[in-house]
Amino acid sequence: MKEKVILAYSGGLDTTAIIPWLKENYDYDVVCCCIDVGQGNELDGLEERAKLSGATKLYIEHMTDEFVDEFVMPCVKANAVYENKYLLGTSMARPCIAKRLVEVARKENATAICHGATGKGNDQVRFELGIKALAPDLKIIAPWRCNDTWKMKSREDEIEYCKAHGIDLPFDASHSYSRDRNLWHISHEGLELESPSTAPNYDHLLVLSVSPEKAPDESETLTLTFEKGVPVALNGKAMKASDIIAALNVLGGKHGIGIIDIVENRVVGMKSRGVYETPGGTILLEAHQQLEELILDRDTMAFKKGISNRFADIVYEGKWFTPLREALQAFIESTQQYVTGEAKLKLYKGNIIKQGSTSPYSLYSESLASFTTGELYNHHDAEGFINLFGLSLKVRAMLLADQEK
Repeated sequence: MKEKVILAYSGGLDTTAIIPWLKENYDYDVVCCCIDVGQGNELDGLEERAKLSGATKLYIEHMTDEFVDEFVMPCVKANAVYENKYLLGTSMARPCIAKRLVEVARKENATAICHGATGKGNDQVRFELGIKALAPDLKIIAPWRCNDTWKMKSREDEIEYCKAHGIDLPFDASHSYSRDRNLWHISHEGLELESPSTAPNYDHLLVLSVSPEKAPDESETLTLTFEKGVPVALNGKAMKASDIIAALNVLGGKHGIGIIDIVENRVVGMKSRGVYETPGGTILLEAHQQLEELILDRDTMAFKKGISNRFADIVYEGKWFTPLREALQAFIESTQQYVTGEAKLKLYKGNIIKQGSTSPYSLYSESLASFTTGELYNHHDAEGFINLFGLSLKVRAMLLADQEK
């Protein structure tokens, strides 16, 4: 019997071209594995396309809830955002996909896993670190790095290669952004986006959203309920987290929320330009942060900001299956014990506007914060505090004054 290779299959141009390429260059049976993390109608017609392209089998693994609960929610609790803009949509999905690829490889007794990530991108790092951490014995095939056998250098080349092998594709190079979609977001690269000096063509680009200019003139208000850092209800209706994200995508997309245009620093050293649509995730993170403002004490909030940035870097770099990620997540989980309550938000033409938040664990005291004197706070107590808090400044100033005499 032939050895088997598991192909991380999306049904897109790259992975469709890889099927006949694998059969031509390796003596493998190709088993395609598509991990459903909320791609929607992108999964339509995959089985027929995979088999026509030469695959012996196709797995479609439905993992949206696992993706949200085990990978997205830790990042929400962390407020993890890469380089202050990118909400890690692709980054969070890759370890989830790698985990299931390894599981399917074990089930099929495969000896290799193949992915379609290019040699210039982040995804090759994310996939391969995940596979190495979970199955170090499996061989990894990355066609874009096989210079002797992978002769295709562009999307146009791939399309011609597929046509030569009798594979009809539902897209062409002139209208093909490089996209990655899941329940959390959709990313766009290529075409006019390759030039940072060129404005995005939002009329052709956007999938989940409309531009703020085309959003309704009427605002819309919503309420999100959290328990221990996890969203559990939208507008008072109890829902699982994945359904809340799906509903927020519709609401946020309608109002032009969560569209970012970023030149980011890739793991491999280069800068890249992309546009991301994350309508639901942007709303969810804003609501979560709004609650944390009420609940977390000053020292914990300050320390958590640094942890959030480090956690985002770890996820972006594909280091999910590492002791450091586990340790940081343990700290983050401890901060979420009392992040319970409601956050109300208004959506209007790309903006998220606070409308108030409540929590049974709020540290905000109206009697303390008001200008009137309450029982817990005496204005005169501040004088002694300031004297001690500024003592080193005063001593230094006195020393400098003596030296100038």
